[in-house]
Amino acid sequence: MAKEKKRLIIIDSNSIIHRAFHALPPLTTKKGELVNAVYGFLLVFLKALKEFHPDFIAACFDFPAPTFRHKKFKEYKAKRPPAPKELYEQIPKVKKVLKSFGVNVFEKEGFEADDIIGTIGKKFPQKQIFPKVETVILSGDLDTLQLVDKNTKVYLLKKGVKNTVLYDEDLVKERYNGLSPEQLVDFRALRGDPSDNIPGVAGIGEKTAIDLLKKFGTLENLYRQLKRGESVTEIKPKIREKLLQQEERAFFSKELAKIEKNVPLIFTPEKISWQGYDKEKVIQMLKKLEFYSLIKRLSQEDDYKKSQENTKAENLKLW
Repeated sequence: MAKEKKRLIIIDSNSIIHRAFHALPPLTTKKGELVNAVYGFLLVFLKALKEFHPDFIAACFDFPAPTFRHKKFKEYKAKRPPAPKELYEQIPKVKKVLKSFGVNVFEKEGFEADDIIGTIGKKFPQKQIFPKVETVILSGDLDTLQLVDKNTKVYLLKKGVKNTVLYDEDLVKERYNGLSPEQLVDFRALRGDPSDNIPGVAGIGEKTAIDLLKKFGTLENLYRQLKRGESVTEIKPKIREKLLQQEERAFFSKELAKIEKNVPLIFTPEKISWQGYDKEKVIQMLKKLEFYSLIKRLSQEDDYKKSQENTKAENLKLW
């Protein structure tokens, strides 16, 4: 009998590649090609396969061109130093590795990987025949926590590429002092986000943003009450003044912070269906990259699976 609940893994590829590149020491092939980001990416990917046994996988990438956010706000992410070319040179290698595992890549001009993730996570359950799908997002970016819901978790890299945390709704609330995942967009709209250069409301820090959202729920309701003069006696006059003076900036920040879930993306359940990988194809790819320790690891795991299957078969015979 087939299991009722299926599992979809969506990979925030660029964030994992960046994390791996900076977390691992330089690792080169005999030809002198740097492959540390590819190796780190594979460590995360293989760990996730082992833990979650997915039925569907989609790998999402940033498209190397300005996004709709850059067009709205040219200073978006402007304070980030450009990544070294040695990192970008490894992205095509990661895509080839994913192909050897039978995983399709998704990207779209004008959008970030987060937007592709949000779109697939929202639309995929509507496109397939299984009544229940659990989605696990692999990421190194806290921004994806806004996508967590009762059927979606984020497998977040906590430190380096080995330490991970699986965020569900309760853990998000614990981390953000009671805020739900859907409130995190408004949180970034108020507080701002220096890493993405999202302005937020100047003078509103993390604690104030959380307190306001716990009281008013949403950015829209906060401003509705402010304009009516209702329920605002607890807000300090200086904070109230900052909020009213920077209303446009707050809602603009929300536009930048919100992950788009309606990217015009064509995909089908068949494109992301995954029944495992062709071991020979994968080994050939790993040999090219000279990842011999990973080849050994895959062989050991394969031997373990076979021994487990044989044990089950013997138990059935005895039964």
